[in-house]
Amino acid sequence: MFFEAMHPNWQAWLAQLEPVLRQIEDRVNREIDVTPDLPSVMRAFEQDPSKVKVVIIGQDPYPTKGDAVGLAFAMNADSKMPRSLVNIMKELESDLGIEAKTQADLSKWIDQGVLLLNRTLTTQIGKAGAHSKLGWDEFTAAALRELANRNDLVFILWGTPAIELGRHIAAGASKRCVLLESTHPSPLSAYRGFFGSKPFSKTNEHLVALGLEPVDWSL
Repeated sequence: MFFEAMHPNWQAWLAQLEPVLRQIEDRVNREIDVTPDLPSVMRAFEQDPSKVKVVIIGQDPYPTKGDAVGLAFAMNADSKMPRSLVNIMKELESDLGIEAKTQADLSKWIDQGVLLLNRTLTTQIGKAGAHSKLGWDEFTAAALRELANRNDLVFILWGTPAIELGRHIAAGASKRCVLLESTHPSPLSAYRGFFGSKPFSKTNEHLVALGLEPVDWSL
């Protein structure tokens, strides 16, 4: 199911990882109380990777039941926004003057070539990081390496794990990679470098320099 849920281009690019994904799927299916719902697990991979020009890396899904939707930092519109997403909306308003939303549907970004990718695509309800050893990191890192060997990209990297991964991917990339780094938007670190980092306007500046269309970040 997971492999088949991916866009055909992802399937072609990651054909060698199909056995890895099958193993992960088998392990996930043996778990209980998994989030997001299984049909949403591969949502980030439903978009055409050949169109991706911006990558925002998260860690793992929101563990609260019903919140996660298969996209990094995005969440169910019926749920209360977590502080990290609230802070992202605040920075969006500060950076571009776009009104901060109390409910944010980030799918408009996806339609413009923004990949919202968590390192780990599943977890157990109520247990953040519960599936960090299932093999997801290997799979998502391989997907990013493949992407960086095919597309010019701007990486928006929030927090140390994302920064370390982005630097690793860029070091071995065949195409041009721009890294925009700051602290994480969580309440614990947002005031230590996330606020005022202007990731959205800077991303668009770099996209134009790469000869790519800027993103309309409005929601």
